Amino acid sequence: MRILAVAALRRNLLTLRRNSQNPILMLKRLYRSTFAMRLASLCIGAYIRLVQATSRWTVEGFEHFDDAAGEGHGVILAFWHGRLLMAPAVRGKTDRRVFMLISAHRDGEIIANGVKNFGVEFIRGSATSKDKPGKEKRGASAIAQMIAALENGGVVGFTPDGPTGPGEKVKPGVIRLAQLSGAPIIPAAYSTSRGARLNTWDRFLLAAPFSKGYYLAGPPISVPPNADANEKEMLRRKVESALSDITEKADQRAGRQ
Repeated sequence: MRILAVAALRRNLLTLRRNSQNPILMLKRLYRSTFAMRLASLCIGAYIRLVQATSRWTVEGFEHFDDAAGEGHGVILAFWHGRLLMAPAVRGKTDRRVFMLISAHRDGEIIANGVKNFGVEFIRGSATSKDKPGKEKRGASAIAQMIAALENGGVVGFTPDGPTGPGEKVKPGVIRLAQLSGAPIIPAAYSTSRGARLNTWDRFLLAAPFSKGYYLAGPPISVPPNADANEKEMLRRKVESALSDITEKADQRAGRQ
């Protein structure tokens, strides 16, 4: 037994030594640490507030949101994943409860902690069914939570091309949610005069401080409860086109085109 214990200790020491000599592995472990997650969340929240506070913002088309949200009905606020950064700032435009569907993975947790002080509530999961049973259960739970939020008059933020793309292509999840809940889909976008488009799958817009910013919303799109597969596909394309149009319009307002 003593020989086995000594051998195990030697293996652990050798592993520790190899890891300490591998800076890439050490950086990966640091990136996955609780401290790194908290620091990233603080930076995200602080940066959003900096951009919001130092930029001049114009809101257009939100009468569509007000009309759709009338009489206590819930609203699905859809926008591309690449326009996610400043979305929490829209929270101040309504006194309704605002929810956001985010990934159940680590990146989703970082985002949730980063913007929790904006008053946004989070639903973790996916609205698209996956092959693995565990993911199917999380997806069903997320949909049930979103439907409940909408039935209670809440606003659910939704990135229909997330969380992994392809970018600016609407997946069927948002159509399914609208059909099951009866809530209309409001296409929305933000853009800023300053800021870089990152070389990521979603061409993420990293808005810069001291910008001219624009929040735009378009007319609501409803999905009938009895819509068949062909009609749902037609509405999916309609939502995709509306999101592309409103995003392009926001970019034009901000002088990005």
